[in-house]
Amino acid sequence: MQDKTARATKQPARNDRSQAVNADLIAVVIAVTTGEPRVLTIEQAQALPSGPFELGHRSLQSGLRAWVERQTGHQLGYIEQLYTFADRDRTGDERVQISISYLGLTREEQAERSQTHGWHGWYDYFPWEDHRAGVPSILPDIVVPRLSAWSDDAEDPSIRRDRRQRVAYAFGLDDRDWNEELVLQRYELLYEAALVAEATRGRDNGNPPSIPGRPMIADHRRILATGMARLRTKIKYRPVVFELMPATFTLLQLQRTVEALAGRLVHKPNFRRLIEEQDLVEETGETMSDTGGRPAKRFRFRQTVLVERTAAGTKLPLSRG
Repeated sequence: MQDKTARATKQPARNDRSQAVNADLIAVVIAVTTGEPRVLTIEQAQALPSGPFELGHRSLQSGLRAWVERQTGHQLGYIEQLYTFADRDRTGDERVQISISYLGLTREEQAERSQTHGWHGWYDYFPWEDHRAGVPSILPDIVVPRLSAWSDDAEDPSIRRDRRQRVAYAFGLDDRDWNEELVLQRYELLYEAALVAEATRGRDNGNPPSIPGRPMIADHRRILATGMARLRTKIKYRPVVFELMPATFTLLQLQRTVEALAGRLVHKPNFRRLIEEQDLVEETGETMSDTGGRPAKRFRFRQTVLVERTAAGTKLPLSRG
């Protein structure tokens, strides 16, 4: 009887050790500079600012802000919780690793070059996502053929059919439209097909080289894809883009910022009409003449928009052409 009791009391302790949980706070901090969306990174552009949640942190947000400022010197303004990941097989860690991610919007600070942190274009990590100049050549030349080969490699007809359908849906094939919001779904398919470096890291499985695109440590590129998808969705129904704009701007600058984030062009007349009809901006009475044509009016976001940051706002006319 004593032996059974001893075994029963020892077992939970062994389970507790094997299921240790470690929570990491990770920041996806986005800025748009000269018409290009950029992300704040550390570790030679291979990681997002991050650090463990510690007992000294008053909250998850305060802990995140502390890590970002400590690692990059950047003080965060607007942030919102993005997603929580808990996948042991995606990080290569024996423990259950919980990643609590946040999306931050800011303006890039012009500072001296740093060996520890910097800003990098998010299309360096996802070159297949930028459709502003049309379909990027990486898709028909590399990505789609490799995914088609992966689909055809499945021996089971139902699996083969399922793969083909998921690829067509995510990448806009077979007369489907390209959906700019499916950033995460596309990355997850590439990961499943072992076409990105993160999927084969530490394993020599004989697969051909990964497709172009800068990899990141652990699960950070997946988290960046989640942030991109969230922002591409939000700019269509909430005026969050003002967080990325200077105090005054032209409508063309606002349009270029939206296009940079969406990775596709907007319909210019419809865009301007919607912005004006929804009363999001007001004229400053100033103009600027660096657009190469006649002087353009300067605008600013109305004070009520700045105050009511969570209010539903603009629905932007992304071009389907």
